Amino acid sequence: MQLVIELKSLDEAQWRERLTPDQYRICRQAQTEPPFSGRYYFHDQVGCYHCVCCNGALFSSEQKYLSGQGWPSFWAPLHQRAIKTRLDERGDVVRTQVVCARCQAHLGHLFEDGPPPTGLRFSINSAALKFVAVEV
Repeated sequence: MQLVIELKSLDEAQWRERLTPDQYRICRQAQTEPPFSGRYYFHDQVGCYHCVCCNGALFSSEQKYLSGQGWPSFWAPLHQRAIKTRLDERGDVVRTQVVCARCQAHLGHLFEDGPPPTGLRFSINSAALKFVAVEV
């Protein structure tokens, strides 16, 4: 709980110190990395993808798939409470934004064109993620 309180009280200068320029631009300014440029797009190790800002567990490699869209895609989060969604009305297209439930970092967007069993595609920026491998 202390980590969450600490992170919510960080100001923009502190976030800039903690994150790389790309991580800050994506996570704190809700930008998007270019398609097919992220390090986790073709990534296929077994493990868990965490929020780069607060280290909260977000997605499992078991729910990851190649969508062909250019960003790491997942058909479900690790736990429903790990993420939050909200309306993103920036630009010409209204989309559903995906944010970390713990620190409100922008992660990516949610679309309804994913595979079974959910039919959802959580399209997530690699720069918003930190991968933690699981020993198999």
